[in-house]
Amino acid sequence: MTATHGDAYKKRAPVEETKPTILTKEMILAADDLPKELVQVPEWGGAVWVKAMSGAERDGYEAMILDQRGKDTKVNLRNARAKLAMATVVDAEGKRLFGMADIEALSKKSAAALQRIFDVATRLSGISDEDLKELTESLEENPFDGSPSA
Repeated sequence: MTATHGDAYKKRAPVEETKPTILTKEMILAADDLPKELVQVPEWGGAVWVKAMSGAERDGYEAMILDQRGKDTKVNLRNARAKLAMATVVDAEGKRLFGMADIEALSKKSAAALQRIFDVATRLSGISDEDLKELTESLEENPFDGSPSA
């Protein structure tokens, strides 16, 4: 009689299950859970720190790209990458380098540089491709349709 794959599985030593640490309120609030990452931006001649957004910061970012008028909500992707860079580019101590007044100027910077920051910021902040798709599903108009200027 030959051994089957199932027999080999049955012969393995049982794996000890480890019990998860049950967190307290104090442990959760004390956790340092907003990592930052150094991102090379050759277009700008150096590197910048990009940090994860807090829950409130992510809600604020999403509110900036949603245009709500009455019962209708549409996604406004105008300067979406610059808005995310504004919210996530920080100095070495974690203080934001840019404010709301800088969004327009940031939007005029290299698309490649902004995309690199966008990619890191979305990864660090747990924003998935599915989240972005969900946000943009209601976008029906092409921002470049027939308009010769931006």
